[in-house]
Amino acid sequence: QVQLVESGGGLVQAGGSLRLSCAASGRFFSMYDVGWFRRAPGKERDFVAAVYRSGLSTYYADSVQGRFTASRDNAKNTVYLQMNSPTPEHTAVYYCAAKPGPGLSTTVVAYHFWGQGPQVTVSS
Repeated sequence: QVQLVESGGGLVQAGGSLRLSCAASGRFFSMYDVGWFRRAPGKERDFVAAVYRSGLSTYYADSVQGRFTASRDNAKNTVYLQMNSPTPEHTAVYYCAAKPGPGLSTTVVAYHFWGQGPQVTVSS
């Protein structure tokens, strides 16, 4: 079992920066790949980014490529999503999620454990 607790959501101005953290409890977290997803108002939950268990490989949705950076510190059992220069279109509830490896995935159903999803609001 893995429990995920997120922090760092809130209000940010367009063009600013914000970092989300996802702290994991449970054993062997370094064996899990982690994804970030978001649910914008009136939309389905969709993929944002994923980081491989080692942290050496990442993958991004086109809408955040070059703006957002996913990373992890396995010594701290924590995964991060650095959001740079967000736009109001990035306003959403953001979730981190973990899946047993191997392999990154962009699909919701592949992930077994989910964080609570803090709100991120980007003002214009």
